[in-house]
Amino acid sequence: MTWLTWRQFRGSATMMAAVLVILTVVLALTGPDLASRYAAGLVGCTPDDTCDRFFDRFFDEHQLPFVAVSFVVLALPALVGLFWGAPLITRELEAGTHLLVWNQSITRGRWLAVKLGLIGLAAMAASCVCGLTVTWWSDPLDKSAVPDLALMAPLVFGARGIAPMGYAAFAFVLGVAVGMLVRRTLPAMALTLAVFVAIQFAMPQLVRPHLMPPVTATFELSQVNMGGIHVAEQGGPVQISTKLAVPGHAGSWVLSSDLLDSSGRTIAGSGEEAPVPVSVTSGPCSPQEAGPHGLDACWLEINRLGYRQQATYQPLERFWPFQWIETGIYALLTLGLTWFSFWWIRRRLS
Repeated sequence: MTWLTWRQFRGSATMMAAVLVILTVVLALTGPDLASRYAAGLVGCTPDDTCDRFFDRFFDEHQLPFVAVSFVVLALPALVGLFWGAPLITRELEAGTHLLVWNQSITRGRWLAVKLGLIGLAAMAASCVCGLTVTWWSDPLDKSAVPDLALMAPLVFGARGIAPMGYAAFAFVLGVAVGMLVRRTLPAMALTLAVFVAIQFAMPQLVRPHLMPPVTATFELSQVNMGGIHVAEQGGPVQISTKLAVPGHAGSWVLSSDLLDSSGRTIAGSGEEAPVPVSVTSGPCSPQEAGPHGLDACWLEINRLGYRQQATYQPLERFWPFQWIETGIYALLTLGLTWFSFWWIRRRLS
């Protein structure tokens, strides 16, 4: 039974292995140079320049490969469910070959166990290798992509670490279970893709923010966590807005960011502008007083008036705990679908 399963699967396995070898070789050859350029850029940063310009320039130069490798890791589990999981049983049911195997002293449970075990382990191994290799290669870019594409950001998180292994295992068994229910290859593939994509969208929106209690804290205002200072025409009030970043916690996943006044009342959310009663005709926020220090004096004045940012966020230090917890959740979902598949094939499938 194992040999038969391997013969049916060896074409797909060979193609997957070839893609992984090419990807690994390319990343292994380019990774050390990428890391050395990042290290050299950090050395060149001055105390007055917080390296923001270097980070922006460095990421912009490598944005295309960054997006490309992240997309490969995100797409791999979906492709596993689509082309390995969904057709695995349905093509046997459509051709009737499952009856031939079951009539040759091969039980239904053993037939399914060999298929799930061999191909499922291959899917998990491929996704794990791909995810860890890309995590190693993209480490300098993940550090320079703060805050929009930081390591904890939903799109980046799912393409790093061991989480893709859990995604692949779940997508594969999901495809098998859907194939048993639908019993037609193309509808099973379409339904598998739709369900998997829906769950992948729901996880970072509804589940991942609550895997651990988020941190809520208040911070003074600066260019780091504010969208900037905008002065209305004809000497109107200063307009400021928060952004999804917190000072001293680079790379954190900011769930919410609000601007508070001196009484603690929320006056603006992330991206929303709110007026601050600071004079721009005289004082620290006026062009004459700001002088060579730019807007630093203006930020000090706004903070003196009691304005603060209140942010709720998941710190970067929780990246690996989140990876293990989320992988465990997908492992439980995979075990549940596996149990259902064995129950269905013994009780319902004929």
